[in-house]
Amino acid sequence: MATSDSFIAPFAFPLYVMLKPAGAVCNLRCKYCYYLEKKNLYSRTGNYLLSDELLERFIRQYIEAQTMNEVLFTWHGGEALMRNVGFYQKAIDLQRRYGRGRRIDNVLQTNGTLLTDEWCRFFKENNFLIGISIDGPQHCHDVYRKDREGRPSFYKVMQGIALLKKYGVEFNIMGVVNDYNADYPLEFYRFFKEMECHYIQFSPIVETVNGKLAPWNVTAQKWGDFLIAIFDEWVRQDVGIYYIQYFDSTLANMVGKNPGICTLARTCGHAGVMEFNGDVYSCDHFVYPEYKLGNINTHTLVKMMYSESQLKFGTDKYDTLPRQCFECPYLSLCYGECPKNRIIQTEQGEPRLNYLCKGYYAFFDYVAPYMDFMKNELLNCRPPSNIMQAIKERRL
Repeated sequence: MATSDSFIAPFAFPLYVMLKPAGAVCNLRCKYCYYLEKKNLYSRTGNYLLSDELLERFIRQYIEAQTMNEVLFTWHGGEALMRNVGFYQKAIDLQRRYGRGRRIDNVLQTNGTLLTDEWCRFFKENNFLIGISIDGPQHCHDVYRKDREGRPSFYKVMQGIALLKKYGVEFNIMGVVNDYNADYPLEFYRFFKEMECHYIQFSPIVETVNGKLAPWNVTAQKWGDFLIAIFDEWVRQDVGIYYIQYFDSTLANMVGKNPGICTLARTCGHAGVMEFNGDVYSCDHFVYPEYKLGNINTHTLVKMMYSESQLKFGTDKYDTLPRQCFECPYLSLCYGECPKNRIIQTEQGEPRLNYLCKGYYAFFDYVAPYMDFMKNELLNCRPPSNIMQAIKERRL
């Protein structure tokens, strides 16, 4: 099956908690960043670094909570490289101590600007998968991704990627789609192909500022047009060569498999997040007091992640959908997408409709015949990439 196997999906594990070793601390000031404001939750502490004691407690509990032989650790920020190599070496040593022979994988998300030879040697030696945040070619990336002094970051990110390649470190790309780069879908996509990155994720930006839609949000129509433009090239040239998470997840939903991306799954709540002080929240996008599950100093990860409130948080994704969603032919492909984006009303005045609904509908409607073909190939034990020949022969 042509799915993004190198993306390690949170739903592959019964318990998944992302770790923020430096909280919301970051060396960049990306205009659209939703996480920098989280420092305000802990502004009285003056210190945003995870202690050695909490690091050990988390690693021990996290490994003990897993029911599978494989264990995935995800390091996130802010900027995860605000901690030094020594911190992550300590984490590796603890994983080995408590892992008792289990296979342990590490994924680290970074903006790429702080990568050095030392970092890349460490990542290679310890088999880290690195996620790089980059929003396309320079004129797209530098619109919003600047440092504290307002300077563009594109060249530093590209230098970091060059170092990853130099040391043979496996990496994937995460691009944020906003009001600007959404106008350049093929340039965006081909930029990553030229970089020889075969596993690509992108995420639409939908934020509010002081209760109003942020000016950098991608519109629903642009989001749909963006997906369709890239899909058109991918389905004709790149199936089985380049793996686009949204396309793989749509196909997975069509054949009744786990989509591998929480936003397109029926339920959420499978992926929590732990802040530097041990506070655990329902989701990375819901680090607000009302979604705090507890603290690892007083509650176990298992107790928090399987609590009644967290289970309800997960099922609410489906249970609170407006009637329009239940009447939609593509409900099983998106399930209302991410709850954080359900900020508009239906034409009937019901709340909790996804801001990007019209874009997703246009995308699913467009790709339906292609996905049906690939679904049939899969069900008959043939590669979905056969679709490229079928298109050439005008069978589609």
